[in-house]
Amino acid sequence: MIKLKKISEEDSGCLKQWWKWLDNNRGDRAQLRRASNADDVLLTPAFSHFLHAMPKNWREGSTGKGASLSISEIAVIAAVLARVKSEPSKAGVSFAKSLALPKEAGGKAPMSELRFQQLQKSRSPEVFFTLVCRAVNLLGGKANITSLADDISHWLIEFRNGPASKPENRLAVRWASEYYAAFKD
Repeated sequence: MIKLKKISEEDSGCLKQWWKWLDNNRGDRAQLRRASNADDVLLTPAFSHFLHAMPKNWREGSTGKGASLSISEIAVIAAVLARVKSEPSKAGVSFAKSLALPKEAGGKAPMSELRFQQLQKSRSPEVFFTLVCRAVNLLGGKANITSLADDISHWLIEFRNGPASKPENRLAVRWASEYYAAFKD
């Protein structure tokens, strides 16, 4: 399966650096966590700090690798990442895969199949924002920062432009592949 990256490696490094910075700036983290939609995020000093921590192309709406997002869409990424408390100890575990991996041996997946399907079929950015925040909460705040930001970016671009013509380039197909490869009934 092709792993389509919407966020460049340089931008990924800046995202991680900003996310770690939030540990010492709990006020900014709290402002972003309290946001219930992208418009709430846009009006906070915390989002201004986020934009200044990111490369200039983010302020201009480009998240690297040809991906173009509106300022409201970038705000969604900041707000969701602020809800992440830690990254998984296993490097490289994708966001979708982590939704299916039980926290302990023999346990259940953090996200049920039904909730996973609802997340995949989100009908609007507002619904997607709510469901992806719920997904991060179900993971206990533990998610791969780069994978999560990349997937949010990919979802928002697909929502605006429509899914890719080739199924293997669609986020829903990649998510399903990663989730069901790790999911145990």
